[in-house]
Amino acid sequence: MYIRREKGPVFVTMPDGTRMSRADLPDIGTTRWVARRKAAVVNAVNAGLIQEEEACDMYGLSAEELHSWRVALQTHGSRALKATSLQKYRQL
Repeated sequence: MYIRREKGPVFVTMPDGTRMSRADLPDIGTTRWVARRKAAVVNAVNAGLIQEEEACDMYGLSAEELHSWRVALQTHGSRALKATSLQKYRQL
């Protein structure tokens, strides 16, 4: 039996002390993006679990979309990732 080894670390330790692994990421076929799933992808990229290009390829995102999620999370927190709050936190 062959176990496929993914590139990058097996898990990373987040700033709050929790561990995040690839198993904690949303499914590759995800089409409905809620704030929790967006935050998981952004946190994985920021922590170095996956690369930005890999995240875009895995989830069919554009680099601009992922960048906007990163900025929103960093600037306003996870509430800014909600679709209903998009206009409230949008950068002009």
